[in-house]
Amino acid sequence: LHPGPPLAHPPHHHPHHHHHPTTFPRRPLADPATGYNVFTAATLRARGKCCGCGCRHCPYNHENVPIAKRASRISAPAMLHGDLGPSMVDAGERGVDVLFWSGGKDSFLAARALRREHQGSQRLLLMTTFDAGSRSVAHQEVKIEQILEQAKALDLPLVGVPLWPHIPYTTRVEEALAFVSSQIKVRRVCNGDLHLEHIARWRAEHIGPLVEAIGATMYAPIFRVPFAELLADLERSGVPVVVCAATGDHPAQVGTTFDASLVDELERHGIDAFGENGEFHSIARVWEARGGPGTALG
Repeated sequence: LHPGPPLAHPPHHHPHHHHHPTTFPRRPLADPATGYNVFTAATLRARGKCCGCGCRHCPYNHENVPIAKRASRISAPAMLHGDLGPSMVDAGERGVDVLFWSGGKDSFLAARALRREHQGSQRLLLMTTFDAGSRSVAHQEVKIEQILEQAKALDLPLVGVPLWPHIPYTTRVEEALAFVSSQIKVRRVCNGDLHLEHIARWRAEHIGPLVEAIGATMYAPIFRVPFAELLADLERSGVPVVVCAATGDHPAQVGTTFDASLVDELERHGIDAFGENGEFHSIARVWEARGGPGTALG
């Protein structure tokens, strides 16, 4: 999962009009792109509750939007699947691990590593950032509905974090972490980074302070794990992984199955075997796990 994805400006959201929506007065403001009135967070907070309409600056994490409609409707961080109450009873005083989840092989392998550490207990929460306009995960070409399908198949709670061009990436992540930590103790904030040192440094510099602010630590469970070990674990999972986005002329094109034979071809072409430089991205089809979805994480 690469940080700070570039986002196109959706036509109905003007990037200069909503710099700090939470600081605006308690009155609607006209959206210059559409002429429609837009309620600010201050206006919505004055109502005292979520109206359930999926407002752009909802300060209540869309708690009254029906959960079945949230993937297509939310504009601020919110639960898309599961909850942070009874389903996370195993967390207790130990806290949950929040995993940045892109839907691809790296985050899937990180989830398997964390499940092994948890010894089967339910202490894992998925968090996915996605473009609020296209409803897709940046770079992955994966729709948030597919991420939701993964969370359901894995039976893991999922927090969706819509990204807008006028709201910094780190601000949105901070809001999402604050939302989760206000309801349950967070032990670690995890990612599926493999070996790129500059990505690790970026996370430490930009995400690290946000994680420290909620009393948690950062963790990359598969960082520097040899590719051969990761491939072996992927095979054990019985989950097919398919390339969903690609750049350049190489063997890992859209629709190609990611497996040991593809890795061999990539290495012969001098391409990073796991596409860590953005050569390709993948989706883990956890609902097709060889032993059934319940076996995907081990």
